[in-house]
Amino acid sequence: MMGQVRKKVKESGNAGVMKNPLADEKVGRLIARFAIPAIISMLVSSLYNIVDQIFIGQGVGMLGNAATNVAFPVSIICTATALLLGIGSASNFNLESGAGNQERANRIVGTGLSMLAICGCVIALVVLLFLDPLLQLFGVTPDILPYARDYLGITAFGIPFLVLTTGGNHLIRADRSPTYSMTCMLTGAVINTILDPTFIFVFHWGIRGAAWATVIGQVISGILVIVYFSRFRHLELELKMLRPRPKFLKAIVSLGMAACVNQIAMAAVQITMNNTLRHYGASSIYGTDIPLACVGVISKVNMVFMSICIGTSQGCQPLWGFNYGAKNYGRVREAFRKAFQISLTVGIVFFLCFQLFPRQIVSIFGTGTEEYFHFAERYFKIFMLMTFINGIQPMCSGFFTSIGKAKLGIVVSLTRQVIFLLPLILIFPVFMGIDGVMYAGPIADGAAAAVAVGFAVKELRAMKGDSV
Repeated sequence: MMGQVRKKVKESGNAGVMKNPLADEKVGRLIARFAIPAIISMLVSSLYNIVDQIFIGQGVGMLGNAATNVAFPVSIICTATALLLGIGSASNFNLESGAGNQERANRIVGTGLSMLAICGCVIALVVLLFLDPLLQLFGVTPDILPYARDYLGITAFGIPFLVLTTGGNHLIRADRSPTYSMTCMLTGAVINTILDPTFIFVFHWGIRGAAWATVIGQVISGILVIVYFSRFRHLELELKMLRPRPKFLKAIVSLGMAACVNQIAMAAVQITMNNTLRHYGASSIYGTDIPLACVGVISKVNMVFMSICIGTSQGCQPLWGFNYGAKNYGRVREAFRKAFQISLTVGIVFFLCFQLFPRQIVSIFGTGTEEYFHFAERYFKIFMLMTFINGIQPMCSGFFTSIGKAKLGIVVSLTRQVIFLLPLILIFPVFMGIDGVMYAGPIADGAAAAVAVGFAVKELRAMKGDSV
């Protein structure tokens, strides 16, 4: 079959595709080469929030942790925009490259880069203009408001660089430079980690210090992305290609929508959950601030797990997309099986950690009352009960996007957050109080994983029948 593919490529006049390692190199080796840097990049992205959370918890306290939780939907919205344009551009680039359409692939990258810059600036402007109304929408309480206003008001200046870095790194990986992509993220995170304790504990800037540390790290990462596309890229990219083209933007949005919808759904769930916790927490023994602080900490910890699963999916995307475009379905199926195994194994490890060591994990992020730790332990053990299968749904969504099945990717993205979790966190607390939020999690997780596996099995079987 590979001979037939190569013959077709040669006939199309694009013999350079034959030398692409995505078509020839061992699948396991390719996954390691692309997925490990992608996982590290995702972990580093999560590290921004986790490092802030740890140092804010130690230096500012519970209200500081709660403030970062209230501000977190803005970070999710930025990530959603970056994934819409970054994954959409990268997926189209790989599919077009695999099919031998290199000129169109390059122009798609140009449109994606320019839109990342434009959208990042627009989001930052909106946040700065409507800061207080947004915080009220996100579920802020009077005690948390001053901290949240300081934190979000400063980090808004880093949004253009955050969007460019997050989205641009997908394009750098698609351009066969996964190590540089990892370096972009890692450099900013290391700077943030150094500056956080310096600004908080040495300069005594409090939560503002954490915010400025984050912004500086994001700016450095963004500059490295700009440098890559200016000097180190493999693809042909001319200045005129940076002008956004509607036809390319349509293609980008089509394949990036699944990842974007998943993030937007996360933001909607986060906002709904914050308001639900605030409402039902007031009538519980925990009050309003403890649930917001605990859920903020636990969501950041869960980001470490999800970063590994999503990073695995992102690392496989060039392999899935290129070989699907080249009609080499056997390699697509093999890469999916390996990604599934990785996601399941990682899920089991984190499940055991969440169930066995919840108090120890939460303690890393600062001290609190006994009620604080009691709520955190129960939330870990109940809400995160299905962690062992939680990596399957985002991995499958990324798989469908990579092979051009945009609508299917969107449906799978919507299952956990919108179709299952959002209604449950609204309905269950009516009958169970604040505990209803906890029990909504594992039910939504189990249902979403079942749907994702069902669609994936069907698609893989169809691919087997289409093999040439």
